[in-house]
Amino acid sequence: MKIISLQSENPSEVLNESLEILQKGGLVIFPSDTVYGLLVDATNELAVKKLIQFKNRPWGKPISVFVSGFDMLNKQVITDHRQTQILEELLPGPFTVILESHHLVSLLLESEKGTLGVRIPLYPLIEKLVNQFGKPITATSANLSGRSSHYSVQTLLKELPESKKKLIDLIVDAGKLPRNKPSTIVDLTADKLKIIRQGDVLFLDKKTYFSHSPEQTKKIARFILQKIVGNKKLEKPLIFIIKGELGVGKTIFVKGMGEFLGIPDIISPTFVVYYEYASIHRFIDTFVHVDLYNVQDPEEFKHLRLEKYLEKGNAVCFEWGEKAGEIMNKLKDKGRIIYVEMKYVNEKEREIKIRY
Repeated sequence: MKIISLQSENPSEVLNESLEILQKGGLVIFPSDTVYGLLVDATNELAVKKLIQFKNRPWGKPISVFVSGFDMLNKQVITDHRQTQILEELLPGPFTVILESHHLVSLLLESEKGTLGVRIPLYPLIEKLVNQFGKPITATSANLSGRSSHYSVQTLLKELPESKKKLIDLIVDAGKLPRNKPSTIVDLTADKLKIIRQGDVLFLDKKTYFSHSPEQTKKIARFILQKIVGNKKLEKPLIFIIKGELGVGKTIFVKGMGEFLGIPDIISPTFVVYYEYASIHRFIDTFVHVDLYNVQDPEEFKHLRLEKYLEKGNAVCFEWGEKAGEIMNKLKDKGRIIYVEMKYVNEKEREIKIRY
């Protein structure tokens, strides 16, 4: 068993060593966007058997796979137009989606019904690994069956007996991971979408999410912003119009977006109307948080001169955006509008609808 520490200067070395092990049918423990995972070649029957032996997983219990993008996904599973629309909303992201398999991976990974769980992770290193490997890789958590998931290599190794450690060929140690839940599992094989397991991002339909806590609201915001930004420079500014009753969590949602942009100290601008922040994200330069709660007159809004921020590479977020009035048409012309509507479900639960 070899352990490599993942550092900012050695991702190529980590990828090369991991690829070599996978190509030989070995087992790699690797960080992901959720928890530490167990990676083997999903098309290699012996490697899959080794993984099942490691986890003490009952035979016949399905295991999901990572794919590098929609081209690889469509080679592995069967999709129709409705399913494709939902997939494009969820992936890449912390979701595992169950679909009918083309049976190109080990049958040990599939369910008795011939379905397969697939993931496109929001973790660039795994995406690169799968892309360079050219085949699906298993996407199961690196814990023994029935035990808790692991967020650090140290806690994982403490749990393992020597017999299990001997099955591991390589561990990539990225330190302590954020305590994100394992992925939400969504079954798309029936006419009606079904949630099999709920992770951090709770999903009702292709643009409706549920939050049970402020932290969950922030995670949904991070996921939405990451999905919208993607992997290329913005051609137009992003303009978020957030609606909802007082106290529903609009500022919490904005804080989640700020965390994604490397801005940890966002505060409500209710009494100053707006704050401007520098983003460390490579595709967003400036983040502007606007609160129109105390703006009563459309003329007052015009005097804020927020048009200067409507440049490509910027993101502008309006709380109480319904007060934008006449300037809304100008916003639509100059930027990409994303509507976020937040509603109380009960004291703790919020419904978050996204429209763009």
